[in-house]
Amino acid sequence: MATIKYIEHNGEEHDVEVASGTTVMQAAMDNNIRGIVADCGGSCSCATCHVYVDESWLGKLEEQNDMEEVLLEEVFDPQDNSRLSCQIIVTDDLDGMVIRIPERQF
Repeated sequence: MATIKYIEHNGEEHDVEVASGTTVMQAAMDNNIRGIVADCGGSCSCATCHVYVDESWLGKLEEQNDMEEVLLEEVFDPQDNSRLSCQIIVTDDLDGMVIRIPERQF
């Protein structure tokens, strides 16, 4: 289990207990976090689950795969810490990770 802090674009914060093995996207959907649309249901084909990962956590994540890199080129306001939340699998090591949700997905 890990606690993930989701921060909506409007500043509203949600601390969510997430079971290891769950994606950041699925946990957001299960907890009604606004701003993560997830049109493709987590198959890494739409980029509507784009998030910003707090920079201090980036080194603890798996590397982006080729498809994620391509999709992140198409998101609204990409940043160096942009990731697709469907590609971030929660582990106990991510306890306390901060995720910021962009103003819009497309």
